[in-house]
Amino acid sequence: MVSPWDRWYSTSCCLCCHVRTGTIILGVWYMLINAVVLLILLTALSDPEQYHLTSAELANDLDVMDDANMCIASAISLLMILICGMATYGAYKLRAAWIIPFFCYQIFDFALNTLVAVSIVVYPNTIQDYLQQLPENFPYKEEVAALSNVCLVFIVLLFISCILGFKAYLIACVWNCYRYVCSRGSSEILLYVTTNDTTVSSWAQPPESSRS
Repeated sequence: MVSPWDRWYSTSCCLCCHVRTGTIILGVWYMLINAVVLLILLTALSDPEQYHLTSAELANDLDVMDDANMCIASAISLLMILICGMATYGAYKLRAAWIIPFFCYQIFDFALNTLVAVSIVVYPNTIQDYLQQLPENFPYKEEVAALSNVCLVFIVLLFISCILGFKAYLIACVWNCYRYVCSRGSSEILLYVTTNDTTVSSWAQPPESSRS
């Protein structure tokens, strides 16, 4: 009998590369994205007059709240860089425990996107409300708003389903990398124990000349 986990286990991912290589590439890619986001946020915090709204458009208390949100977003981006760096290091150095935080983040992100899809199904009018909040110069706003509510829900759910399928594939790649690293560690321990047992046995048995 083959368990469901073993049935989905594979050491290769997209572009026919190894799951270890794919996890390293994925970790580096996430680090670059979060580094760019962190750089933009720090630039906005250092030059508030250029990136913040004017006092006539935004009250002072909301301006302080906007600074607080940007500080929180910067801290989250810094934490994501740390988590992605741990996954990259764990896949490169064959340290399974270092991959777990990044895998947990993927599960949380997948669950969050699933809740978004469920909320769209339960409350389909939220799409129209979101379209009304977009600026007037947003491209194709009038054409999209002219579509029926059912068509909008179908298009959004199809888009979210594609994203969820891609995220599920990336989760499977990281999970397979974690299992591969764990199996490599178990194989090395078993080889070490077997080698030591063979060495001890050879030393314990006296040679044939001494027996005679």
